[in-house]
Amino acid sequence: MMSQNPESESESVPLISHLLELRRRLLRCILAVLIIFAALVYFSDTIYSWVARPLLAVLPNHSSMIATEVAAPFLTPIKLTIVCSVFIAIPFILAQVWLFIAPGLYRSEKRMVLPLVVASTVLFYAGMAFAYFVVFPLAFKFFTAVAPAGVTIATDISSYLNFVLKLFFAFGAAFEIPIATVLLCWSGITSVQSLSAKRPYVIVAVFVVGMLLTPPDVISQTLLALPMWFLFELGLFFARFYTRKNETENTESLDD
Repeated sequence: MMSQNPESESESVPLISHLLELRRRLLRCILAVLIIFAALVYFSDTIYSWVARPLLAVLPNHSSMIATEVAAPFLTPIKLTIVCSVFIAIPFILAQVWLFIAPGLYRSEKRMVLPLVVASTVLFYAGMAFAYFVVFPLAFKFFTAVAPAGVTIATDISSYLNFVLKLFFAFGAAFEIPIATVLLCWSGITSVQSLSAKRPYVIVAVFVVGMLLTPPDVISQTLLALPMWFLFELGLFFARFYTRKNETENTESLDD
């Protein structure tokens, strides 16, 4: 019998080692989420009360939130705690992603990617904070004010949680626009000049995205679209800096 090709065996070894390293990073991420969940689960009711505060603050005196399912009073705060555990663990998860991909990057790429990883984390949290402190009070006040006469507002706790989680994710993802803009320009897929020329189309696009990512009300859509437009302009500003820096590094490498 013929023996296996030594070259194919040598090529499979790095692949297996990468897969083992990936599994180790994933297990660490899962363990981090479980540890945070174990620390927060005792306060699950308090966490839900804090998330529900923007709606409770504008409900009429005779109204309250309700639970239409038998297990909802128990399962809904637990579900929220799991999601909070993932959100809190995001910096650790991104750090594990960074440690996994960093060995395969050039020095110039490391200098760029690391700040983007940190900035993307901060922007995601900023988007969630904007949704909670700005969007929720305005949107819920509007919803309760336009309720028809004779209609008692009694929001189901599970429906409310699904609603706010969608907004948290939508605003967190929307605040990543500067990162996406910088990466598109830095990779050469597009340029700052091209994106600037397409600004009118971008403005229309952000309002369409705001309509798709938020519930069907004008307030949520507008409060998402306007920050997205601002973040697009912010991304263009930083893209000029990264593009010039990249061009300078390429020129220096050619001179060497």
